Amino acid sequence: MEIENQTSPYTCREYREEMILLALQKKLSAPDLTPEEKQQLLTEIAAVEARMGMD
Repeated sequence: MEIENQTSPYTCREYREEMILLALQKKLSAPDLTPEEKQQLLTEIAAVEARMGMD
């Protein structure tokens, strides 16, 4: 019995983007962030999400 894969393969690039997103989200939860640092992280998160097609 052969299993057919209907989805495209999960690539190293996709994995890397996910890990970057998780790291940014973890940094965002730090309690000692300045408003400027928080805004920068939110901007970076939005950029990564856009690259991943999550926007």
